[in-house]
Amino acid sequence: MDARAPDSPWSPDDVALVAGGGGGVGRAVALHLVEAGFRVALLGRRAEPLQKAVARLPGSQLAVRADVTDRGEVRRAIAETTETWGPPVVLINAVGVAPSGPLLPADDQTWTSTLAINVTGAWHLATEVLPGMKTTGRGFIGHVASTAALQGYAYVAAYVASKHALLGLSRALVEDLRKTPVRVGTVCPGFLDTPMTARSIENLQTKTGMSEAEAREALAKMNPSGRLITPDEVAGALMDMLGDTSAHGHEIRID
Repeated sequence: MDARAPDSPWSPDDVALVAGGGGGVGRAVALHLVEAGFRVALLGRRAEPLQKAVARLPGSQLAVRADVTDRGEVRRAIAETTETWGPPVVLINAVGVAPSGPLLPADDQTWTSTLAINVTGAWHLATEVLPGMKTTGRGFIGHVASTAALQGYAYVAAYVASKHALLGLSRALVEDLRKTPVRVGTVCPGFLDTPMTARSIENLQTKTGMSEAEAREALAKMNPSGRLITPDEVAGALMDMLGDTSAHGHEIRID
């Protein structure tokens, strides 16, 4: 999809905000967006990964720091983006954490922080970008969920619950925005080949004594394809929905 193409629903230099832009999927989506003609602001909690990600992108892109669990910080980051380029008309939410551990003893801190980042963060982002999208007269909100939004997995109760809730939020937004110019889509990938998965591999090694190769293979086998999904595949699915003016409420599973 290219915003500069004559039949594109988007305009050259439209603004896109990629939350989680310092991570694997976020970086991949940001590159696709820049190549399609968007101005891209990367949002994340830590400045260093954001600056590194921006440095790898073509052109002059923007890094805005915010903790998505704090509405005030999200609002400030969107205001900074708007003051620099104009209101974001595209939001890609690739923020997420995936802690793992046994069900008991219950870890309330992990439960609370996981839902705060994966769900409340998405709520803050969506509701803060919507006024600008409605004023502009067009918009797209894309969420990166997980196959954990569609089924259960052991050792990741908080993650599974948060991704189910994220998909529920996406479906609610679809209905609330059905008669508006703002569209919503969700991608549900299986285990990804990203730094987050690398941390899951380390956890498996620690808890089971597997080698890195064995742990990686065990996670890959949990995907029907028998391999880890690449960030580019997720980015491609989001770009397809972004470019399709009829795509509202689409949910794409990639595993």
